[in-house]
Amino acid sequence: MNKLGLIISREYLTKVKNWKFILTTLLTPLGFLVFFIVIGIIFSYEGDKTYKIAVINKSSMQLDLPSQGEKFNFIISNESMETLRAGFETSGTDGIWVLPEMAGVDVSNYTSYFYSNNPLDIEMESRLEKYLEEGIRDHKIKLLALDKSELDKLKTKVSIDPEPIAPEEKDRSAHTVKIATVIGGAMGYIIFFIIFLYGASVMRSVADEKVNRVVEVIISSAKPVELMLGKVIGVGLVGLTQILIWLILIPVIYFLGMQIAGIDVQQLQEASQPMSAQAPIDQDELATIIREIAALNWLKIGLVFILYFIGGYFLYASMFAAIGAATGDDINDAQSLTIIVTIPIILAIYVMFQAIRLPESSLATFAAFFPLFSPITMPALLAFDPPWWKVLLSLLVLFGFCYVMIWLASRIYRVGILMYGKKASLKEIGRWILKS
Repeated sequence: MNKLGLIISREYLTKVKNWKFILTTLLTPLGFLVFFIVIGIIFSYEGDKTYKIAVINKSSMQLDLPSQGEKFNFIISNESMETLRAGFETSGTDGIWVLPEMAGVDVSNYTSYFYSNNPLDIEMESRLEKYLEEGIRDHKIKLLALDKSELDKLKTKVSIDPEPIAPEEKDRSAHTVKIATVIGGAMGYIIFFIIFLYGASVMRSVADEKVNRVVEVIISSAKPVELMLGKVIGVGLVGLTQILIWLILIPVIYFLGMQIAGIDVQQLQEASQPMSAQAPIDQDELATIIREIAALNWLKIGLVFILYFIGGYFLYASMFAAIGAATGDDINDAQSLTIIVTIPIILAIYVMFQAIRLPESSLATFAAFFPLFSPITMPALLAFDPPWWKVLLSLLVLFGFCYVMIWLASRIYRVGILMYGKKASLKEIGRWILKS
Protein backbone atom coordinates (compact mmCIF):
# COMPACT_ATOMS: atom_id res chain seq x y z
CA MET A 1 0.00 0.00 0.00
CA ASN A 2 1.39 3.44 -0.90
CA LYS A 3 1.80 6.24 1.61
CA LEU A 4 -1.46 7.96 0.66
CA GLY A 5 -3.34 4.70 1.19
CA LEU A 6 -1.69 4.20 4.57
CA ILE A 7 -2.61 7.73 5.69
CA ILE A 8 -6.21 7.29 4.53
CA SER A 9 -6.43 3.93 6.31
CA ARG A 10 -4.95 5.35 9.52
CA GLU A 11 -7.27 8.37 9.48
CA TYR A 12 -10.32 6.23 8.77
CA LEU A 13 -9.64 3.47 11.31
CA THR A 14 -8.59 5.90 14.04
CA LYS A 15 -11.88 7.76 13.79
CA VAL A 16 -14.31 4.86 13.33
CA LYS A 17 -12.78 3.01 16.32
CA ASN A 18 -13.09 6.06 18.54
CA TRP A 19 -15.82 5.74 21.17
CA LYS A 20 -17.08 9.25 20.34
CA PHE A 21 -17.75 8.20 16.72
CA ILE A 22 -19.56 5.02 17.82
CA LEU A 23 -21.60 6.88 20.42
CA THR A 24 -22.51 9.72 18.04
CA THR A 25 -23.43 7.33 15.22
CA LEU A 26 -25.72 5.26 17.44
CA LEU A 27 -27.30 8.06 19.46
CA THR A 28 -27.89 10.59 16.68
CA PRO A 29 -30.83 8.67 15.08
CA LEU A 30 -32.32 8.24 18.55
CA GLY A 31 -31.86 11.96 19.18
CA PHE A 32 -33.60 12.78 15.90
CA LEU A 33 -36.50 10.48 16.82
CA VAL A 34 -36.95 12.19 20.19
CA PHE A 35 -36.59 15.58 18.52
CA PHE A 36 -39.32 14.94 15.93
CA ILE A 37 -41.67 13.41 18.53
CA VAL A 38 -41.23 16.47 20.76
CA ILE A 39 -41.74 18.79 17.76
CA GLY A 40 -44.92 16.90 16.82
CA ILE A 41 -46.26 17.10 20.38
CA ILE A 42 -45.42 20.82 20.61
CA PHE A 43 -47.17 21.66 17.34
CA SER A 44 -50.21 19.55 18.26
CA TYR A 45 -50.51 21.30 21.63
CA GLU A 46 -53.77 23.25 21.72
CA GLY A 47 -53.52 24.56 25.25
CA ASP A 48 -55.80 23.69 28.14
CA LYS A 49 -57.27 27.11 28.78
CA THR A 50 -60.85 27.97 27.82
CA TYR A 51 -61.36 31.71 27.38
CA LYS A 52 -64.52 33.14 28.90
CA ILE A 53 -65.52 36.17 26.86
CA ALA A 54 -68.44 38.54 27.30
CA VAL A 55 -69.78 39.83 23.96
CA ILE A 56 -71.59 43.15 23.56
CA ASN A 57 -73.09 43.04 20.08
CA LYS A 58 -74.36 46.43 18.84
CA SER A 59 -73.94 45.57 15.15
CA SER A 60 -77.30 43.84 14.65
CA MET A 61 -75.56 41.00 12.83
CA GLN A 62 -75.80 37.40 13.97
CA LEU A 63 -72.46 35.82 14.75
CA ASP A 64 -72.05 32.05 14.45
CA LEU A 65 -69.89 31.58 17.53
CA PRO A 66 -68.65 28.09 18.55
CA SER A 67 -70.40 26.23 21.33
CA GLN A 68 -69.07 26.14 24.86
CA GLY A 69 -65.96 24.13 25.62
CA GLU A 70 -64.30 24.66 22.20
CA LYS A 71 -61.49 26.93 23.37
CA PHE A 72 -63.92 29.77 23.98
CA ASN A 73 -66.92 30.27 26.21
CA PHE A 74 -68.84 33.22 24.73
CA ILE A 75 -71.48 34.96 26.82
CA ILE A 76 -73.77 37.34 24.93
CA SER A 77 -74.37 40.22 27.33
CA ASN A 78 -77.09 42.87 27.30
CA GLU A 79 -75.43 44.86 30.05
CA SER A 80 -73.59 48.11 29.40
CA MET A 81 -69.86 48.38 29.00
CA GLU A 82 -69.61 50.36 32.26
CA THR A 83 -71.39 47.62 34.21
CA LEU A 84 -69.23 44.82 32.77
CA ARG A 85 -66.06 46.81 33.35
CA ALA A 86 -67.00 47.51 36.98
CA GLY A 87 -67.56 43.80 37.71
CA PHE A 88 -64.77 42.49 35.51
CA GLU A 89 -62.37 41.43 38.29
CA THR A 90 -64.99 39.30 40.05
CA SER A 91 -66.81 37.97 36.98
CA GLY A 92 -64.14 35.43 36.01
CA THR A 93 -64.16 36.56 32.37
CA ASP A 94 -60.98 36.94 30.37
CA GLY A 95 -62.19 39.78 28.20
CA ILE A 96 -65.05 41.90 26.90
CA TRP A 97 -65.56 41.85 23.11
CA VAL A 98 -67.45 44.87 21.82
CA LEU A 99 -68.90 44.88 18.30
CA PRO A 100 -69.90 48.46 17.35
CA GLU A 101 -72.77 49.33 15.05
CA MET A 102 -72.26 48.58 11.39
CA ALA A 103 -73.51 51.09 8.82
CA GLY A 104 -74.52 48.55 6.17
CA VAL A 105 -73.27 46.67 3.14
CA ASP A 106 -70.94 49.49 2.06
CA VAL A 107 -68.69 49.01 5.08
CA SER A 108 -65.22 47.85 3.94
CA ASN A 109 -63.38 48.33 7.22
CA TYR A 110 -64.85 47.29 10.52
CA THR A 111 -63.06 47.44 13.88
CA SER A 112 -64.20 45.62 16.99
CA TYR A 113 -62.72 46.17 20.45
CA PHE A 114 -61.43 43.65 22.94
CA TYR A 115 -61.02 44.81 26.55
CA SER A 116 -58.80 42.73 28.80
CA ASN A 117 -55.99 42.99 31.34
CA ASN A 118 -53.92 40.62 29.22
CA PRO A 119 -52.90 41.05 25.56
CA LEU A 120 -54.54 38.88 22.90
CA ASP A 121 -52.42 35.95 21.81
CA ILE A 122 -51.97 35.41 18.07
CA GLU A 123 -54.19 32.33 17.81
CA MET A 124 -56.98 33.89 19.85
CA GLU A 125 -56.92 37.06 17.74
CA SER A 126 -56.93 35.05 14.52
CA ARG A 127 -59.93 32.98 15.58
CA LEU A 128 -61.94 35.99 16.71
CA GLU A 129 -61.24 37.78 13.41
CA LYS A 130 -62.34 34.68 11.49
CA TYR A 131 -65.65 34.49 13.40
CA LEU A 132 -66.21 38.19 12.77
CA GLU A 133 -65.40 38.03 9.03
CA GLU A 134 -67.80 35.11 8.51
CA GLY A 135 -70.51 36.88 10.52
CA ILE A 136 -70.15 40.10 8.50
CA ARG A 137 -70.25 38.15 5.21
CA ASP A 138 -73.44 36.32 6.19
CA HIS A 139 -74.96 39.59 7.41
CA LYS A 140 -74.24 41.36 4.10
CA ILE A 141 -75.64 38.40 2.13
CA LYS A 142 -78.84 38.72 4.13
CA LEU A 143 -79.04 42.51 3.63
CA LEU A 144 -78.51 42.14 -0.14
CA ALA A 145 -81.06 39.30 -0.31
CA LEU A 146 -78.55 37.04 -2.05
CA ASP A 147 -78.68 33.26 -2.28
CA LYS A 148 -75.70 31.88 -0.37
CA SER A 149 -75.67 28.61 -2.31
CA GLU A 150 -75.44 30.52 -5.61
CA LEU A 151 -72.59 32.61 -4.24
CA ASP A 152 -70.68 29.45 -3.39
CA LYS A 153 -70.94 28.45 -7.06
CA LEU A 154 -68.77 31.47 -7.94
CA LYS A 155 -65.80 29.76 -6.30
CA THR A 156 -63.69 27.90 -8.88
CA LYS A 157 -60.53 25.96 -8.28
CA VAL A 158 -58.09 26.72 -11.11
CA SER A 159 -54.81 25.14 -12.20
CA ILE A 160 -52.37 25.41 -15.10
CA ASP A 161 -51.29 22.20 -16.82
CA PRO A 162 -47.96 22.70 -18.65
CA GLU A 163 -47.79 21.12 -22.11
CA PRO A 164 -44.75 20.79 -24.44
CA ILE A 165 -44.67 22.57 -27.80
CA ALA A 166 -43.24 19.56 -29.65
CA PRO A 167 -45.54 16.49 -29.49
CA GLU A 168 -42.60 14.10 -29.00
CA GLU A 169 -41.44 15.95 -25.89
CA LYS A 170 -42.24 14.51 -22.47
CA ASP A 171 -45.55 15.73 -21.05
CA ARG A 172 -45.40 17.26 -17.59
CA SER A 173 -48.11 17.69 -14.99
CA ALA A 174 -48.88 20.71 -12.81
CA HIS A 175 -46.91 19.03 -10.01
CA THR A 176 -43.61 18.76 -11.90
CA VAL A 177 -42.19 22.06 -10.69
CA LYS A 178 -43.31 21.47 -7.08
CA ILE A 179 -41.73 17.99 -7.04
CA ALA A 180 -38.51 19.34 -8.55
CA THR A 181 -38.45 22.13 -5.96
CA VAL A 182 -38.83 19.75 -2.99
CA ILE A 183 -36.32 17.17 -4.27
CA GLY A 184 -33.84 19.83 -5.37
CA GLY A 185 -34.03 21.66 -2.05
CA ALA A 186 -33.48 18.42 -0.12
CA MET A 187 -30.42 17.53 -2.23
CA GLY A 188 -28.92 20.98 -1.82
CA TYR A 189 -29.42 20.82 1.95
CA ILE A 190 -27.82 17.35 2.15
CA ILE A 191 -24.66 18.53 0.40
CA PHE A 192 -24.61 21.74 2.48
CA PHE A 193 -24.67 19.86 5.79
CA ILE A 194 -22.15 17.21 4.67
CA ILE A 195 -19.67 19.82 3.44
CA PHE A 196 -20.08 21.95 6.54
CA LEU A 197 -20.03 19.09 9.06
CA TYR A 198 -17.20 16.98 7.69
CA GLY A 199 -15.18 19.91 6.29
CA ALA A 200 -15.07 21.33 9.82
CA SER A 201 -14.11 17.85 11.05
CA VAL A 202 -11.07 17.91 8.72
CA MET A 203 -10.04 21.30 10.12
CA ARG A 204 -10.30 20.09 13.74
CA SER A 205 -8.39 16.92 12.94
CA VAL A 206 -5.53 18.87 11.32
CA ALA A 207 -5.39 21.40 14.16
CA ASP A 208 -5.48 18.66 16.84
CA GLU A 209 -2.55 16.76 15.33
CA LYS A 210 -0.61 19.99 14.90
CA VAL A 211 -1.15 21.03 18.53
CA ASN A 212 -0.33 17.52 19.80
CA ARG A 213 2.86 17.41 17.64
CA VAL A 214 1.66 14.09 16.12
CA VAL A 215 2.14 15.53 12.65
CA GLU A 216 5.92 15.90 13.23
CA VAL A 217 6.19 12.11 13.38
CA ILE A 218 3.98 11.43 10.36
CA ILE A 219 5.43 14.10 8.11
CA SER A 220 8.92 12.59 8.37
CA SER A 221 7.77 9.69 6.17
CA ALA A 222 5.20 11.37 3.87
CA LYS A 223 4.85 14.50 1.80
CA PRO A 224 2.64 17.27 3.23
CA VAL A 225 0.27 17.10 0.26
CA GLU A 226 -0.13 13.32 0.77
CA LEU A 227 -0.84 13.94 4.43
CA MET A 228 -3.46 16.58 3.64
CA LEU A 229 -5.18 14.53 0.95
CA GLY A 230 -5.09 11.42 3.16
CA LYS A 231 -6.79 13.33 5.93
CA VAL A 232 -9.43 14.82 3.60
CA ILE A 233 -10.23 11.46 2.00
CA GLY A 234 -10.13 9.61 5.33
CA VAL A 235 -12.57 11.98 7.02
CA GLY A 236 -14.77 11.89 3.90
CA LEU A 237 -14.93 8.09 4.10
CA VAL A 238 -15.76 8.33 7.81
CA GLY A 239 -18.62 10.67 6.90
CA LEU A 240 -19.92 8.31 4.22
CA THR A 241 -19.74 5.40 6.68
CA GLN A 242 -21.71 7.37 9.24
CA ILE A 243 -24.36 8.39 6.70
CA LEU A 244 -24.77 4.79 5.46
CA ILE A 245 -25.27 3.58 9.06
CA TRP A 246 -27.81 6.34 9.66
CA LEU A 247 -29.70 5.47 6.48
CA ILE A 248 -30.19 1.97 7.94
CA LEU A 249 -30.72 2.91 11.59
CA ILE A 250 -33.03 5.91 11.24
CA PRO A 251 -35.98 4.09 9.58
CA VAL A 252 -35.61 1.12 11.97
CA ILE A 253 -35.45 3.27 15.13
CA TYR A 254 -38.20 5.55 13.82
CA PHE A 255 -40.54 2.60 13.22
CA LEU A 256 -39.71 0.87 16.54
CA GLY A 257 -40.01 4.14 18.46
CA MET A 258 -43.46 4.87 17.06
CA GLN A 259 -44.60 1.32 17.85
CA ILE A 260 -43.22 1.37 21.42
CA ALA A 261 -44.63 4.83 22.15
CA GLY A 262 -47.98 3.86 20.58
CA ILE A 263 -48.01 6.96 18.40
CA ASP A 264 -50.23 6.99 15.33
CA VAL A 265 -48.30 8.97 12.69
CA GLN A 266 -51.45 9.91 10.77
CA GLN A 267 -53.16 11.27 13.87
CA LEU A 268 -50.02 13.21 14.79
CA GLN A 269 -49.91 14.80 11.34
CA GLU A 270 -53.62 15.63 11.46
CA ALA A 271 -53.19 17.23 14.88
CA SER A 272 -50.21 19.31 13.78
CA GLN A 273 -51.81 20.32 10.46
CA PRO A 274 -55.49 20.84 11.15
CA MET A 275 -56.16 22.96 8.08
CA SER A 276 -54.58 20.62 5.55
CA ALA A 277 -56.23 17.63 7.15
CA GLN A 278 -59.64 19.08 6.37
CA ALA A 279 -58.95 18.81 2.65
CA PRO A 280 -59.85 15.41 1.19
CA ILE A 281 -57.00 13.45 -0.34
CA ASP A 282 -57.38 13.24 -4.11
CA GLN A 283 -56.24 9.72 -5.03
CA ASP A 284 -55.79 10.62 -8.72
CA GLU A 285 -53.63 13.58 -7.76
CA LEU A 286 -51.55 11.37 -5.45
CA ALA A 287 -51.09 8.82 -8.23
CA THR A 288 -49.96 11.59 -10.62
CA ILE A 289 -47.36 12.80 -8.10
CA ILE A 290 -46.02 9.25 -7.64
CA ARG A 291 -45.81 8.79 -11.43
CA GLU A 292 -43.98 12.11 -11.78
CA ILE A 293 -41.42 11.13 -9.11
CA ALA A 294 -40.91 7.71 -10.69
CA ALA A 295 -40.49 9.27 -14.16
CA LEU A 296 -37.57 11.48 -13.06
CA ASN A 297 -34.19 10.57 -14.53
CA TRP A 298 -32.85 9.13 -11.27
CA LEU A 299 -29.74 7.66 -12.91
CA LYS A 300 -28.69 11.09 -14.11
CA ILE A 301 -29.66 12.74 -10.82
CA GLY A 302 -27.84 10.15 -8.69
CA LEU A 303 -24.68 10.10 -10.79
CA VAL A 304 -24.36 13.86 -11.07
CA PHE A 305 -25.25 14.32 -7.39
CA ILE A 306 -22.32 12.08 -6.39
CA LEU A 307 -19.95 14.02 -8.68
CA TYR A 308 -21.03 17.36 -7.19
CA PHE A 309 -20.72 15.89 -3.72
CA ILE A 310 -17.14 14.73 -4.41
CA GLY A 311 -16.16 18.03 -6.04
CA GLY A 312 -17.78 20.17 -3.35
CA TYR A 313 -16.37 18.11 -0.50
CA PHE A 314 -12.78 18.18 -1.81
CA LEU A 315 -13.03 21.90 -2.58
CA TYR A 316 -14.21 22.98 0.84
CA ALA A 317 -12.44 20.26 2.87
CA SER A 318 -9.08 21.34 1.39
CA MET A 319 -9.85 24.92 2.42
CA PHE A 320 -10.75 23.75 5.93
CA ALA A 321 -7.52 21.70 6.06
CA ALA A 322 -5.48 24.78 5.10
CA ILE A 323 -7.18 26.77 7.87
CA GLY A 324 -6.43 24.01 10.38
CA ALA A 325 -2.75 24.13 9.37
CA ALA A 326 -2.64 27.93 9.68
CA THR A 327 -3.86 27.97 13.29
CA GLY A 328 -1.53 28.54 16.21
CA ASP A 329 -1.24 26.49 19.39
CA ASP A 330 -4.84 27.30 20.32
CA ILE A 331 -7.42 25.53 18.15
CA ASN A 332 -9.93 28.31 18.86
CA ASP A 333 -7.77 30.60 16.68
CA ALA A 334 -9.31 28.88 13.65
CA GLN A 335 -12.72 30.43 14.28
CA SER A 336 -11.87 33.79 12.71
CA LEU A 337 -10.36 32.17 9.61
CA THR A 338 -13.34 29.90 9.02
CA ILE A 339 -15.38 32.95 8.00
CA ILE A 340 -13.52 32.83 4.67
CA VAL A 341 -15.05 29.40 4.03
CA THR A 342 -18.41 29.65 5.76
CA ILE A 343 -19.56 32.83 3.98
CA PRO A 344 -19.60 31.29 0.45
CA ILE A 345 -21.27 28.12 1.81
CA ILE A 346 -24.06 30.11 3.47
CA LEU A 347 -24.42 32.39 0.43
CA ALA A 348 -24.75 29.28 -1.74
CA ILE A 349 -27.76 28.16 0.30
CA TYR A 350 -29.52 31.51 -0.22
CA VAL A 351 -28.66 31.48 -3.93
CA MET A 352 -30.06 27.94 -4.09
CA PHE A 353 -33.45 29.19 -2.84
CA GLN A 354 -33.59 31.79 -5.61
CA ALA A 355 -32.29 29.34 -8.24
CA ILE A 356 -35.05 26.86 -7.37
CA ARG A 357 -37.64 29.63 -7.58
CA LEU A 358 -36.25 30.94 -10.90
CA PRO A 359 -34.30 28.07 -12.52
CA GLU A 360 -33.96 29.90 -15.87
CA SER A 361 -32.70 33.18 -14.34
CA SER A 362 -29.25 34.71 -14.82
CA LEU A 363 -28.52 34.14 -11.13
CA ALA A 364 -29.20 30.41 -11.46
CA THR A 365 -26.95 30.24 -14.54
CA PHE A 366 -24.17 32.12 -12.73
CA ALA A 367 -24.46 29.84 -9.68
CA ALA A 368 -24.30 26.76 -11.93
CA PHE A 369 -20.82 27.73 -13.14
CA PHE A 370 -19.43 29.55 -10.08
CA PRO A 371 -17.47 26.75 -8.36
CA LEU A 372 -18.03 27.99 -4.80
CA PHE A 373 -21.83 27.85 -5.33
CA SER A 374 -22.31 25.05 -7.88
CA PRO A 375 -21.78 22.06 -5.48
CA ILE A 376 -24.86 23.20 -3.52
CA THR A 377 -26.90 24.99 -6.20
CA MET A 378 -26.61 22.59 -9.15
CA PRO A 379 -27.83 19.46 -7.27
CA ALA A 380 -30.92 21.51 -6.38
CA LEU A 381 -31.51 22.16 -10.10
CA LEU A 382 -31.03 18.57 -11.28
CA ALA A 383 -34.70 17.71 -10.82
CA PHE A 384 -35.50 20.49 -13.34
CA ASP A 385 -33.66 18.36 -15.94
CA PRO A 386 -30.97 20.84 -17.09
CA PRO A 387 -29.25 20.02 -20.43
CA TRP A 388 -26.22 17.72 -20.33
CA TRP A 389 -23.85 20.33 -21.78
CA LYS A 390 -24.66 22.66 -18.89
CA VAL A 391 -24.09 19.95 -16.28
CA LEU A 392 -20.82 18.75 -17.84
CA LEU A 393 -19.45 22.28 -18.27
CA SER A 394 -20.38 23.10 -14.66
CA LEU A 395 -18.61 19.93 -13.43
CA LEU A 396 -15.56 20.71 -15.56
CA VAL A 397 -15.30 24.19 -14.02
CA LEU A 398 -15.86 22.78 -10.53
CA PHE A 399 -13.19 20.07 -10.75
CA GLY A 400 -10.75 22.48 -12.42
CA PHE A 401 -11.21 24.98 -9.60
CA CYS A 402 -11.07 22.13 -7.09
CA TYR A 403 -7.64 21.11 -8.46
CA VAL A 404 -6.38 24.70 -8.13
CA MET A 405 -7.77 24.98 -4.59
CA ILE A 406 -6.17 21.69 -3.50
CA TRP A 407 -2.86 22.92 -4.92
CA LEU A 408 -3.15 26.24 -3.04
CA ALA A 409 -4.25 24.49 0.16
CA SER A 410 -1.30 22.07 -0.04
CA ARG A 411 1.13 25.01 -0.26
CA ILE A 412 -0.42 26.54 2.86
CA TYR A 413 -0.49 23.17 4.56
CA ARG A 414 3.16 22.24 3.94
CA VAL A 415 4.38 25.43 5.67
CA GLY A 416 1.64 26.02 8.22
CA ILE A 417 1.56 22.49 9.63
CA LEU A 418 5.05 22.94 11.12
CA MET A 419 4.60 26.56 12.27
CA TYR A 420 3.83 27.02 15.96
CA GLY A 421 2.98 29.96 18.17
CA LYS A 422 0.36 32.46 17.03
CA LYS A 423 -2.04 31.88 14.15
CA ALA A 424 -0.95 33.00 10.69
CA SER A 425 -2.24 36.26 9.24
CA LEU A 426 -3.68 36.49 5.72
CA LYS A 427 -0.46 38.26 4.64
CA GLU A 428 1.66 35.35 5.90
CA ILE A 429 -0.63 32.82 4.23
CA GLY A 430 -0.17 34.72 0.96
CA ARG A 431 3.62 34.47 1.34
CA TRP A 432 3.36 30.69 1.97
CA ILE A 433 1.44 30.27 -1.29
CA LEU A 434 3.97 32.27 -3.33
CA LYS A 435 6.97 30.64 -1.67
CA SER A 436 8.59 28.17 -4.09
